[in-house]
Amino acid sequence: MLYQNSLAYATQQDSEDSLSHLRNRFHIPKDKNGNDWLYFTGNSLGLQPKSTNEYINQELEDWANLGVEGHFEAKNPWLNYHELLTDKMAKIVGAKPNEVVVMNTLTTNLHLLMVSFYRPTKEKFKIVIESDAFPSDRYAVESQLKFHGFSEDDVIEWKPRNHEQLLRIEDLKTIVAENGDEIALLLIGGVNYYTGQFLDLKKIAEIGHSKNCIVGIDLAHGAGNIKPNLHDSGVDFAAWCTYKYLNAGPGSLAGIFVHEKHAKNKELPRFAGWWNHNKATRFNMRQPFDVMEGAEGWQLSNPPILSMAAIKASLDLFDTIGMDLLRDKSKKLTGYFEFLITEINSKNIKIITPSNPKERGCQLSIQVKNADKSLHEKLTKNNIITDWRDPNVIRCAPVPLYNSFQDVYQMVSVLKDLLQNE
Repeated sequence: MLYQNSLAYATQQDSEDSLSHLRNRFHIPKDKNGNDWLYFTGNSLGLQPKSTNEYINQELEDWANLGVEGHFEAKNPWLNYHELLTDKMAKIVGAKPNEVVVMNTLTTNLHLLMVSFYRPTKEKFKIVIESDAFPSDRYAVESQLKFHGFSEDDVIEWKPRNHEQLLRIEDLKTIVAENGDEIALLLIGGVNYYTGQFLDLKKIAEIGHSKNCIVGIDLAHGAGNIKPNLHDSGVDFAAWCTYKYLNAGPGSLAGIFVHEKHAKNKELPRFAGWWNHNKATRFNMRQPFDVMEGAEGWQLSNPPILSMAAIKASLDLFDTIGMDLLRDKSKKLTGYFEFLITEINSKNIKIITPSNPKERGCQLSIQVKNADKSLHEKLTKNNIITDWRDPNVIRCAPVPLYNSFQDVYQMVSVLKDLLQNE
């Protein structure tokens, strides 16, 4: 695609964008003078859909008017509220409905899934993660190793090569080929939080399974951003949050995926609660535990309705558009962002995110030589909200739901001026 470095071009692209109207369905933060921020941190916290208030108020009204009877008589009965989210969430991550459920939060879900899928033996106990995995993933796997009597040293890191930023799939293949008899689990971030690299989940699953290793994926930076096609990838399990690209609010509930090949295996060890017990006998309090099939078999507790209402507001919006259209716009918008950054034409700035659109979502990680956090602070003073990561990277996510080509043009124009005035 031939881009142009001009505000007129950016304005034209917005006028021709069939999804540009979606921006009006979100609350855009404003400065004290009422001007919109240029918001590029949907990879940390997505903006609030304007419909969220209505969805949550519906449940507050039903609670006020119905009390406990809201479990059965609410407009959206609370008893099985999580089921209202399942089909739409499954579409977003490319799964079958019985493979997905919304529950708990991300790291809690990873631990619950590892109860079932990290089953170390004296011979096969090591865990593979990216060398620059998100810290909570590292903490989770290290604590699992310790819980089972192993050591932090039993983490195997998949690292970029010297003087490189990105991971190479052939290096993972070598790691598994050489150490596979000792590896029990691969737990990999599907989209790396730092570089924005989207990894080939199907190849990762094939590599892990070639040595009988379980393969799990953290999709925190992938759900609602890329199309992970979890079912077809063959990975054993995945988990993700909903407050980034899925716009469900700070600290909102998370989702899990368990491949259907595990759906009927009731012998998998797991923690139990009354919400993963057979629905038919759940309220007969004196029945022995009878685990449900599919992803619902990992639930523990009844659904927190107010958080799920916010998720429902966002998923209903996603469902009216579809991931295909969002990905098409994302590629164009991120491509334009990349083009403008390269137009700055400075030896001090480079993008460490893959240039191939198939290997990234909407995040671009911009490395600025000799910069420090003061650059990020200057952007903030110009009403541009980005994310700084030490030592010298600005993470920016032009989200197709609410960011525009004009946002991108204006952001890069300010960044260019700041760099030239350093």
